[in-house]
Amino acid sequence: MKPGSLALMRARRYASSRASSASTSRRSKAAARRTGCLHDDVKAFVKAILTGQAAAPGGAALPQTPKVDFEKFGEIELQPLTRIQKISGPRLQASWINLPHVTQHDLADITELEARRQKLKGPAKEKGIPLTPLAFILKACVAALHEYPRVNASLSHDGENLVMKKYCHLGFAADTDQGLVVPVIRDADQKDVYELAKELAALSLAAREGKLKAEQMQGATFTVSSLGGIGGTAFTPIINSPEVAILGVSRHSMQPVWNGEKFRPRLMLPLSFSYDHRVIDGAMAVRFTTFLGEALGDVDSLLQAIP
Repeated sequence: MKPGSLALMRARRYASSRASSASTSRRSKAAARRTGCLHDDVKAFVKAILTGQAAAPGGAALPQTPKVDFEKFGEIELQPLTRIQKISGPRLQASWINLPHVTQHDLADITELEARRQKLKGPAKEKGIPLTPLAFILKACVAALHEYPRVNASLSHDGENLVMKKYCHLGFAADTDQGLVVPVIRDADQKDVYELAKELAALSLAAREGKLKAEQMQGATFTVSSLGGIGGTAFTPIINSPEVAILGVSRHSMQPVWNGEKFRPRLMLPLSFSYDHRVIDGAMAVRFTTFLGEALGDVDSLLQAIP
């Protein structure tokens, strides 16, 4: 074979491979234009599945609940969901599915707190301030969130960072005829217990009258759901994503508590602390509820004015 022949063969082979690659590339790009799916899209989708940010297709999808014809079993009546229920339902479901919920249950001794509140609520009412237990609970939450800032954080959208917030906006669940809404007290860490009580009352009234503005239900860093005025001993509140935790409060009751020498009657408040296990572990959770219980027992600190 002549010296120039080998070089010519290699050149032809290279040109052929380039033409084939170009043709394949053109077909791929044409298909991408038709389907709207690029190679980078596929890689991003696979990465989302591997990191848990998206559900895998096929068997990993959630099974559908059965469709039932209830009329076969008796008379029925259809009652449309309220607008609030239609909005909150999918959000609650998304939070329950995507966030690994764990609930830590605990008890807080509020004997001294309630005794002091009973003395203070009369004078407060004369000033137009309903001094409810929830105001003290929110104040204690501010202290606990300051001590454990991860509970006040959010997980970044890519799941690789914690968004540590330098502000403290507290949401609270308000019961209305249309369903539960969550008004937000902004900069709760800059308000004393009387200011918190006053804003609680104003936002609760606006919620019941359906006059809450959108911005009054946005930006919460932590939420409290109190059912103490109704009853119950414990429950599992669903986290209000993108928050990473929520506190549930049930009805307090008088219980015998051993003090090392004898049983004494103490007013105990049940706490149910649900948290996102990707951000908060069990040890931090129980430390948080323990600190919260201690804060509720330190009434003088709760009543301190904000400088």
